[in-house]
Amino acid sequence: MATLQSAAAGPPPAGKTLPVRKTRRSWTGWGFIGPFALVFALVFLAPIAYSVYLSLFQDRLIGGTSFVGLDNYERALQDGEFWEGVGRVGLFLAVQVPIMLGLALLVALALDSGRLYGKSFFRIAIFLPYAVPAVVAALMWGFLYGTRFGLVGDLNEALDSTLPDPLSPDLVLASIGNIVTWEFAGYNMLIFYSALRVIPHSLYEAAEIDGAGQLRVITAIKLPAIRGALAIATIFSIIGSFQLFNEPSILQNLAPNAITTSYTPNLYTYSLSFNGQQQNYAATVAIVMGLITMVVAYVVQLRGMRKAA
Repeated sequence: MATLQSAAAGPPPAGKTLPVRKTRRSWTGWGFIGPFALVFALVFLAPIAYSVYLSLFQDRLIGGTSFVGLDNYERALQDGEFWEGVGRVGLFLAVQVPIMLGLALLVALALDSGRLYGKSFFRIAIFLPYAVPAVVAALMWGFLYGTRFGLVGDLNEALDSTLPDPLSPDLVLASIGNIVTWEFAGYNMLIFYSALRVIPHSLYEAAEIDGAGQLRVITAIKLPAIRGALAIATIFSIIGSFQLFNEPSILQNLAPNAITTSYTPNLYTYSLSFNGQQQNYAATVAIVMGLITMVVAYVVQLRGMRKAA
């Protein structure tokens, strides 16, 4: 009876405070997310805010650090070296990302088909390069590319031929693309393979009853089912392409004439900050590049959502 009466009484009238138990319960959720929110603010929001703050100032020979407003952004929009690097990573993205994702998708489909002998071995072997640090991978491939001390040089000597130099200005971007593809094809393969494994078997049974072949199953069942995984992998790859730094930074010592200090936007930012002592302008370039990356990734995400709908 007491329970029914309290339920029929309805909500407390205006002006009365909530029970202490409910107030404490409302703070319980904040207690759980509080540590994450604190770390997120310290390692993500605070650096962005500080970069924005730095971008509004300029260190001058006379007068020291002074507030310049948006002058650094105007300079970045007119910086030919910066936009040349943006165009270079844009070309890298347009060529390397489809090749890498295509290879990863083919391998994932082959593993999921159940007709590949030694599936576990191939899955581990293809994923293993992702476990190699980017610096080690760049050094390893850099020495393989060497015409005087590496594999290319040994082949030239053994075959008495003159193979193209992979670290020449015309081929170094393709050589970097080969390293990145070798590193991340296995990672994307795992994303696609995991998405393929959760497709209901009833769809395959229905396709078998209808007499659909393997190609029809791939185009009508598998690819539509993993569209979300394809979109995620594409967005991650786009962000990674715009953040290209480790590979050209390591190979710069092996090919100084091919890889300049402004070869990629991230390398340009690093050079401005640590070699040119232009921290304020480096922060500006980093913010502009972050905005470009965000816009491109968002456009790709919208296109993926429209196709899914």
